[in-house]
This record gives sequence, C-alpha cells and structure tokens, in this order.
Amino acid sequence: MRIYFLFSFIVVIPNIPIDARWKQNGVTIAGGEGGGKATNQLFSPYGFFVDDDQTIIIADHQNARIIQWKIGDTNQQVVAGGNGDGNRLDQLYCPTDVLFDKKTDSLIICDLGNGRVVRWSRRSGTTQGEILIDNIDCWGLFLDDQRYLYISDVGKDEVRRYKIGDKKGTLVAGGNGKGDGLNQLNSPTYIFVDQEQSVYVSDRKNERVMKWNKDAKQGISVAG
Repeated sequence: MRIYFLFSFIVVIPNIPIDARWKQNGVTIAGGEGGGKATNQLFSPYGFFVDDDQTIIIADHQNARIIQWKIGDTNQQVVAGGNGDGNRLDQLYCPTDVLFDKKTDSLIICDLGNGRVVRWSRRSGTTQGEILIDNIDCWGLFLDDQRYLYISDVGKDEVRRYKIGDKKGTLVAGGNGKGDGLNQLNSPTYIFVDQEQSVYVSDRKNERVMKWNKDAKQGISVAG
C-alpha cells in the first residue's frame, strides 16, 4: 500500500470491501513530537511507503534522511542518509520519495537536492548508496509488477519509465515543455501506475491530476 501527501493525491490499492468503514479520528503512528532531528521526530516529511509488514519508510525531507518506523515502536531507525545535507554517497539532500524493492531488499530514493535517484541496500552494514540515475530533478517514484521504475522530473516536466540500470528511460507523460495543455505537465510530483500501465500524475502547478494511458500522446484530466 502506498499513501502520499504534500501536493499529492492518495492511492490505496488493497482489496477493500464496498461496505468498509473507517474510524472518525486518526492515530499518530510516526513523528508527532514537533519538527526536529531526534529519532522520534520528523521535519517536513514528504512521500512514504508502507511495506507488507506495516513498516513505514519515510522521506524525511528537511532532515536529509530516510526513516523507518515499525508499528508500535516509539523511535525510528535511520536507514539512509542522516549524515547532513550533502552529495556524498552516504548523504542525501532534500529527499522527496522512497520505495522498497523487495526483490533486491533495497530502498530507491528520489534525492531531489542532488539531482539523482539512489539505491540503498537494507542489508546490515550498509553505509552508503549507489547512483541509479543522475541529472534528474526527480520527485516521485513508482515500481510496477514488471519492475519498471517510473520517475517524475519536475525540471523537465515529464515522467519516464526505466528498467533498473537504464539511464535514459522512455517518455510516458509530458515532455512537451512546461504548460497546461493535455500533452504537457507543470511540476509533476507524485505518480501511480495501474495494471494497464496507465500513469496517474499529480500535476502540481496545473492544480490537477492527469491520467496518461499506455503509449498515449496526451493525458486526460481526472481531477481538478
């Protein structure tokens, strides 16, 4: 299950009964102790990922780190970054999104401030990441069932699809300059891809959510 906030839309994909009901009040499960750097605090959290075992992995944007929080724990664990803002391989700078790749037991991170996508192994003893893609103003990530990695680029106003290890990728949304046309995006942020490989994009500065069907030359506004 993936849930996003901050200039984003919510996507939840378990099988939910049609008559399901939710409690009226939420429960704080991560942070809630004010903005800060302590292990029980967050500072401007952006995208996050919820694993099958309900472990929450959070892009802690202003703290330049990725935090892991297990349900019921009082403190978080830093699993990537946490060594101050910077461009070393053991550092992050304003990360915006993160996902867990179960096949490789690793995290894939949008390291926006450094203009790169990095991968950090979750194996014990890992102290730094590796660069998968650079020269990209990445904001949002999605890994589909076929292991295609989708990345939104707020600088180029586009979304590309990559095979892991591919540096160039294939354009799947936008890429026609900044604008509000149906073939354009303006600062795309978070993304979701359905089983038909349709791409849903938070088109932030156009105040809309766009859907781009597979191989489409333009999108459809589905919200906003």
